[in-house]
Amino acid sequence: MSNWLEALDQACQQSSQNRVARRLGVSAAMISQALKGKYPGDMTSLRKRVEGELLGASVDCPVLGRISVRECLDCQRQPFAATNAQRVRLYRACRSGCPNSAIEED
Repeated sequence: MSNWLEALDQACQQSSQNRVARRLGVSAAMISQALKGKYPGDMTSLRKRVEGELLGASVDCPVLGRISVRECLDCQRQPFAATNAQRVRLYRACRSGCPNSAIEED
């Protein structure tokens, strides 16, 4: 079992799958399937979230500076909001070649 899956399993044993899922911003079903080795999708996003939230991995954001990988992924999910200058900068940075971005270019 890989390091991040071990960390995920340990977190679930100490708490619960539902609480860990909420903490990571994913579904409890995704956690359950990943731990059983049955998740049919790409586990890259889950791995990054676990590394960021449970293992303390961080990245250098061109807008916010040093942030957790989970915070980076959360910022990438946010929709454009012209009413918030920071969100505008994040939206543009995440979609214009940021090396941390998981957003696929069109």
